[in-house]
Amino acid sequence: MASTQQPASSGSDGQRYATNDERKRKRMESNRESARRSRKKKQQHLEELMSQLTQLQNQSTIWREKIGSVGRNFHTLDAENNVLRAQLAELTERLDSLNSLTRFWADANGFAVDIPEIPDTLLEPWQLPCPIQPITASADMFQF
Repeated sequence: MASTQQPASSGSDGQRYATNDERKRKRMESNRESARRSRKKKQQHLEELMSQLTQLQNQSTIWREKIGSVGRNFHTLDAENNVLRAQLAELTERLDSLNSLTRFWADANGFAVDIPEIPDTLLEPWQLPCPIQPITASADMFQF
């Protein structure tokens, strides 16, 4: 006689499958939630990076404008400096000519005239005989 026997644990097997299904469902739900949080965090990070990019681009534009302004100021000052050098050379030449005429007149008329020579330090101010001292600067000197 062939009898069909069911395992004694068939009721517990069903419960075990239900428990496994419940665990699997909870794990899948947890994974979905974790993935959602991960996507949200990634999106926030991307938005922060985009914000930083915009801020850095704005700063870059500001610095380029400042650099351009400094460059234009440099060229203006360089041109003015060249004009002043040319004027200095012209005035020095005039003074030398006047000194020469004054010496000639003084010699012709018998007068003793003491005409000092133009000191080189006036012609070359970068070679002034003074102690070398550091030049101090502060940030507010360079306001744009």
